[in-house]
Amino acid sequence: MGLHAKPQPASPAKPPVAPAVWPQALQVPGGVARLSLGPAAARPRALVRQGDVDVPVLVVGDVVEWTAIVGIPLAAAPGDAFITALADGGSPRPLHYTVAPKRYKEQHLQVSPRTVDLSPEDQARYERERDHQARVMATFTELPAGQAQPSLRMRVPVPGRRSSSFGLRRVFNGQPRNPHSGMDIAAPTGTPIVAPLAGRVIDVGDYFFNGGTVWLDHGQGLLSMYCHLSRMDVRVGDVLQAGDAFCQVGATGRVTGPHLHWGVMLNRSMVDPALFIPA
Repeated sequence: MGLHAKPQPASPAKPPVAPAVWPQALQVPGGVARLSLGPAAARPRALVRQGDVDVPVLVVGDVVEWTAIVGIPLAAAPGDAFITALADGGSPRPLHYTVAPKRYKEQHLQVSPRTVDLSPEDQARYERERDHQARVMATFTELPAGQAQPSLRMRVPVPGRRSSSFGLRRVFNGQPRNPHSGMDIAAPTGTPIVAPLAGRVIDVGDYFFNGGTVWLDHGQGLLSMYCHLSRMDVRVGDVLQAGDAFCQVGATGRVTGPHLHWGVMLNRSMVDPALFIPA
């Protein structure tokens, strides 16, 4: 008589792993809110009040579910906030969310005194560059009708140690300055930097504080900036694919050593790049 294998109990079915969404939601100053706009035949619009102007918000999804991806300014006060949703044929409606408090650490740095106590000439240069950068940061490129926003998951633009985190309260030569609005990645001068997402070059320049700088436009108010560069191999209008090398790490501008300062902007608000990349 043959031997029969003893039946084994069936393994319990594992629940499917939910795909990660990018950027991740973190409703704190410098973070990101993801707000459902519901279904609609066409991409709805959303606006958020920044100062005294209404700024368009990035919207992703499809007819089944649209989502507003809202950048929260570092200066935002904790508490209630809202955007205004605008659907074709419908009345404007507010969508509320709560900004939780977050206390960022403090960082003390020693840099060249001329980059802290500016001469009249350097102050004038800085103000010209500030006004120009404000125009760059106001860029909003609407996607063509029917075109979907690609995945917002970004790749890290350069390998290296994260030498300074987003949101740090900066103190230069003992003087408090604006919080750190990007991610610093330490790497040797000349290390290639790649585009984290497909995008179009909207600014290339050499600035007093930021040194060699490139801005990329990824559509719908999602921008990224790359500072302190030693080399820039692109011109305004160039189109890059994710992974294309376009500049190199340097130590230009106000720095303590070679590194990339990488910034990500949503609706004219600098947000934490870490929310766009895997941990």
